Amino acid sequence: MTLVSTRSLLTEAANAGEGIAAFNIITLEQLEAVLHAAADADRPVIVQVSENAIQFHLGDPAPILRAATAAIGSSPARASLHLDHSMSLELCKAAAREGASSVMFDASHLDFRDNVAATREAVLWAEGEGILLEAELGAIGGKGGAHAPGIRTDPGEARTFVEDTGAHALAIAVGSVHAQQERTTRLDRDVIEAVRALVDVPLVLHGSSGVPDDELAAAVRSGITKVNIGTALNVAFTGRLREHLVSHEGQSDPRPGLLAAREALAQIVAHLLDVVRSSSQSVGARR
Repeated sequence: MTLVSTRSLLTEAANAGEGIAAFNIITLEQLEAVLHAAADADRPVIVQVSENAIQFHLGDPAPILRAATAAIGSSPARASLHLDHSMSLELCKAAAREGASSVMFDASHLDFRDNVAATREAVLWAEGEGILLEAELGAIGGKGGAHAPGIRTDPGEARTFVEDTGAHALAIAVGSVHAQQERTTRLDRDVIEAVRALVDVPLVLHGSSGVPDDELAAAVRSGITKVNIGTALNVAFTGRLREHLVSHEGQSDPRPGLLAAREALAQIVAHLLDVVRSSSQSVGARR
């Protein structure tokens, strides 16, 4: 199946009152696992490649993004390609040339006024190219910032930000933290609902790997549409690979270990696809 657009997947999910999972991949094996699980579950999925992942691949976005477009094209899964957490507009432009239909332009390290200005410039480019642009208000946690204890996105400020920038989707701070391996986070659903009431674009939850299943489902019911997941995949992948290498000390062929890791990752993807689909007691259709 050919690439579908992130915009169409977000609209579809929002209209159904469901969430859609967006999985960050680093390697080809991880990409294959995500697509295999999505195809088996007959669920749409957003494949994400971050700026950090591109840096791992020697800083050239073309090989990993072209691999992603090729893999999606040969998979029966309905999937889009998204550039995650790019602080560079030039990288956003490069990703669009390689098949990404959406990008996250992250100017959250700037103060509010400069974030608005930089994001608005990025939105103007994106709209000219038919690209969906996700922005972030405040810095999503894991490195301090907006997800330090007690810090949350201000709903009124979120409305002003979206109005002033024209951003097409918004990542908000509601308690989740990047790179968290323990699933213990409790989200501030009151903030999600308050932002949802004021902001008429899809809301995005980053740092979802540290959020328990019930909280993820509740976040979707409260107004989150796009659920970003990365660390949980790495935990499953490297954990299973580590087990295999320890139990097969003399094995030099990397394929059996990578196969086991790929299967473990596909299992967690299948589970999370079902979790974020939750639409019971939905707050209603969202754009």
